[in-house]
Amino acid sequence: MRATIFEAPGKVSVVDRATPEPGPGELRLRMAAASLCASDVRVYRGEKYAKPGVVPGHEIAGVVEAVGEGAGFAEGDRVVVCPVVACGHCRFCIVGRQNRCVDRRTLGYDLDGGFAEQLLVPAELLRVGHVLPVPKSLPLDIAALTEPAACTLNSLELCEVGAGTSLLIMGAGPMGLLHLIMARALGSSPIIVSEPVAERRAIAERWGADLVLDPESQDVLAEVKAATGGYGADAVVVTVGLHAMVNPAIDYVRKQGVINLFAGFPPNQTVPFDPNIIHYGEIILSGSQNATTEQYRKTIALLGQVPHIDEVVTNRYDIEHAPEAYSSRLAMSGLKSLVQFAGVDSA
Repeated sequence: MRATIFEAPGKVSVVDRATPEPGPGELRLRMAAASLCASDVRVYRGEKYAKPGVVPGHEIAGVVEAVGEGAGFAEGDRVVVCPVVACGHCRFCIVGRQNRCVDRRTLGYDLDGGFAEQLLVPAELLRVGHVLPVPKSLPLDIAALTEPAACTLNSLELCEVGAGTSLLIMGAGPMGLLHLIMARALGSSPIIVSEPVAERRAIAERWGADLVLDPESQDVLAEVKAATGGYGADAVVVTVGLHAMVNPAIDYVRKQGVINLFAGFPPNQTVPFDPNIIHYGEIILSGSQNATTEQYRKTIALLGQVPHIDEVVTNRYDIEHAPEAYSSRLAMSGLKSLVQFAGVDSA
């Protein structure tokens, strides 16, 4: 099979690999689509660890091609994968928070992921319910967005976003825009987006943001206060890993509001802030990463109902050109980059 491998920061290659054979409890998927995450770009930059020689790709959808004994699926099943291989017995796994497993491993970082023609799904991943069926009505290239969309749902649920919740999204990259369209589907209003790139501001406006701001030329604090009756936003989500965005987020949120640091940040950064603002304002400052199995299930049901979801992917590559997916993201060209595999029906 043809596979993309991460060799070292700044170097990914497409090579021949042996096609894996599933053992007991395992599956082999014929990959349909795998999208590139900002975390994959951080690995490429050397800001996050992945095992040298690993196949990247954790935002994946495919078709079951071979079934190991007792795996519980059938050839031809259309599936998505939560990439977290959890232990199943720590205190977090027991309460359904496998994404916080203390002994977790992740496809695309510790184990081979989806930037290859075939993917071997470990038995441990199947045992914790992290392979989920995809309805025939959902194209598999859209289903490949389940992982980032589930992460977004986790973020929005953490912030208690629902009908009438005011939301400020800091950053209108792919994940910021996913927050926009999913928050709109959940009934959030008003939704405010702050983004310095004009092209992305235009997309946010077209996709339904109530107010779109340029932080380089507009007074974001004054605009947010005006849009929320002087209180500040109920929830603020920082979708870009820039530490300079944290203190402004504290200014933009209302008392008893929630700030979620959704983005991953480069290592060894610190953010000084006045803890009394958090204390006296009763502000919740949190982070979110990945999602629960239940949030994956809900996301699969929701994806077909989210407007503009089919526009999130702007750059598509075959396996031979998979490294170009990194190049386009580094250049901030378009939104999501996707590796799509020939011969696998996407609908």
